[in-house]
Amino acid sequence: MKPAHPPETVPSQPSPQPTLGWLLATVRAELVRAIEAEFADKNVDLSFTQYLILKKSHELGSVSATELARAVELDGGAMTRQLDHLERKGYLRRTPHAQDRRALRIELTEAGHTMWRDTAYVCSDRVMTAAQRSLNATERAQLHDYLERVLNTLRDKP
Repeated sequence: MKPAHPPETVPSQPSPQPTLGWLLATVRAELVRAIEAEFADKNVDLSFTQYLILKKSHELGSVSATELARAVELDGGAMTRQLDHLERKGYLRRTPHAQDRRALRIELTEAGHTMWRDTAYVCSDRVMTAAQRSLNATERAQLHDYLERVLNTLRDKP
């Protein structure tokens, strides 16, 4: 005897594709992990946040702690703690502002410049190169272009 109604077949659902937000956040987390692992492998006592501070200090030159905090997206308290660590390591110094004696300028020391140039930059560059090894030159350029356009759109730039 045949059933009154044939059993319904449910089309197989493809597994959901990760969202762009999830991919971007996960890629960032993996880059942070890989850069910190590279530092540890080279016996470099530097966190990812400290790496970012060195990088921005190198790029911006002498700046206020507030400007530097804004550039690396840290609140004032977290920035002060990180600056204390980097100052104890000899990588940066706080100097009086030329026009405002109440203000301080943050600048890399010679050891900070050396740490950036010879170690931190080299380690991060190695990680970024490895992260893109499955992409050819055209794909790397396209990825850079796409991400830059998304960033500019989010920042509302033409």
